Amino acid sequence: RDAAPLHPVAVRCQEAQLVVTVRRDLFGTGRLVRAVELTLGSAACLPAAQASAHTAVTFVAGLHECGSTLRVTPDALVYSTSLNYNPVPAGNPVIIRTSPAVVPIECHYPRRANVSSNGVNPTWMPFHSTLASEEKLPFSLRLMSDDWSAERVSTVFQLGEVLHFQAGVNTENHAPLRLFVDNCVATPTPGRSSSLQYAFIDFSGCLVDGQLDDASSTFISPRPRPDVLQFAVDAFRFAGDSSNLIYITCHLKVSPADRDPDPLNKACSFNKASNLWDPVEGTQDICSCCEMRSC
Repeated sequence: RDAAPLHPVAVRCQEAQLVVTVRRDLFGTGRLVRAVELTLGSAACLPAAQASAHTAVTFVAGLHECGSTLRVTPDALVYSTSLNYNPVPAGNPVIIRTSPAVVPIECHYPRRANVSSNGVNPTWMPFHSTLASEEKLPFSLRLMSDDWSAERVSTVFQLGEVLHFQAGVNTENHAPLRLFVDNCVATPTPGRSSSLQYAFIDFSGCLVDGQLDDASSTFISPRPRPDVLQFAVDAFRFAGDSSNLIYITCHLKVSPADRDPDPLNKACSFNKASNLWDPVEGTQDICSCCEMRSC
C-alpha cells in the first residue's frame, strides 16, 4: 500500500522484484531516521535511493535477493523479507533516543490468476524507559505533566516523548532566592558512581543536550518564579543497557534574587536557529563559556 503516516512502509510487489518505500518519519514522532540506519533483509541490503525532499528512502531488490525466503502454499508463492531499523548514536555515543525495529514484509503471488501485492502492516511496541527523580528539601526536582500544571504521576516514558523537569526551592524562611541547576547527570544505576553516565546539563547551567542533532532540549523562559526553574529534555536511553532504567541526579543551587546572573550562576539553552546560547535571564555573554566547555 502507499506510504502514509499510519503506514510508513509501502511495498510494491512486481514481476521479478519488490520495491519498498520507507517514510523517514518511521515512528510518526516527527524525528526522521537516517538512510544509513535502514537495511533490507538478512543480507542487510542498502537503499537504492533517497527522495529528493529527503522524506523517504527506497529499496529495490530481486525476489530472491537480500536473503529473502520463499514459501509455497497451495494457492500462492510467498516471498518474505524484513525492513531493519538499527539506530546509530548521533552526537553522543553514550545515549540513543530510538530503539531497533524489524518490519516484516511479504509478497504474495497467486499460483493461479492475476498477480497481486500485499505489504504487511508493521506493528511494534514503542520502547519504554523509566526515569527516577530524587527529592531533598528545601530543594525539589519533579517530573511535570506536559502543560506544567501538576506533577506527573507516571515515571514511564516512550522514546520520542519529552521529559518536563521543574526544580524549586522552599524560600519560606529565606530572603528571596534565584534557583539554578548547576548540572544533571543520567546513569543506569542510582547515584553518580556508574562508569556509564551522560551529563545533559553541565558547566554551571549549560543545557548541552540541546546541541545534539536529534534533541530540542531547552530551559523554559521566562521562569514562573525566581525560585523555580523548568526545563524540557527529549527522552533517551543508554545504548547497550537492557535495564531500560535511567536515574537523574542534579545539583541545584541558589543565589540572592537581586544578584545578576553570571557564568557560574546561569541557565543557558542552545538556540539552533541562531547557533547561539541564550540565557533565561541576564546578558548573553554569561553563556559564552558554554561553547568553550569551561565555566
